[in-house]
Amino acid sequence: MVDDTSLSKVRGLYLDLLKKSLMHALWHESEPRDSMLMRRLKMFAPSIFGHPRGDAVEKLEGRVWPQYAHTMIGLPRLDNIQYCVETVIADGVKGDLIETGVWRGGACIFMRGILKSYADDQRLVWVADSFEGLPAPDAEKAPADRGDKHHRYKELAIGLDEVKRNFELYSLLDEQVRFLKGWFKDTLPTAPIDRLAVCRLDGDMYESTMDSLNSLYSKVSNGGFIIIDDYGAVAGCRQAVSDFRERHGISDEIIRIDWGGVYWRKSN
Repeated sequence: MVDDTSLSKVRGLYLDLLKKSLMHALWHESEPRDSMLMRRLKMFAPSIFGHPRGDAVEKLEGRVWPQYAHTMIGLPRLDNIQYCVETVIADGVKGDLIETGVWRGGACIFMRGILKSYADDQRLVWVADSFEGLPAPDAEKAPADRGDKHHRYKELAIGLDEVKRNFELYSLLDEQVRFLKGWFKDTLPTAPIDRLAVCRLDGDMYESTMDSLNSLYSKVSNGGFIIIDDYGAVAGCRQAVSDFRERHGISDEIIRIDWGGVYWRKSN
């Protein structure tokens, strides 16, 4: 019989290994540091929390678009997902988990892995994305998105079949994973989601962030978490969060994760 201490150690080893694998950090060969793919993020999205360091830890810090990894968010933001999911499990906060804007699916794969490690067979992981990249900016609807270039980068357009295959690589594609394909403004308002415990937004742009908040925030349980991946990297995203919180009188403390990400816990 396995005692609680031993189970906790085994779970920790599994989740650490899962994070390293998702970041492609288990292999000695480095990814091509001089490729345009890895340089674009540094040029495109300078951080309000400090500028990229330009050294070998950029991938672990989530400062680049990696060529092989299944996630680009880096270790601190993966650790934050683990903290948020483990906290809602420990505190009994009701609801599913969602990410809006999933790229290759790594963050959602990690969410599913955490649930699996805790034998939580009740919560769903919602994987929401166009699976076609980002939309062109609509400056009339969202002036803060004027000039946004995300839609030009084909590297951000990862198809649904590829994301599903990535889940399968980790043996984590099952009935607790649900996919929402399409623009957030079309899929999220009618998504069959009852309640959320962790809501992770990675839509980059003002409009995408606002569409996600408008549709999902009211479904987040008290004690649940809202994570904003691009707060420190994209001005439009940061403005959407500020506008939404002001409009709804939200004063819960925004906590910095790293150079780009922030989160807060929803209070009464």
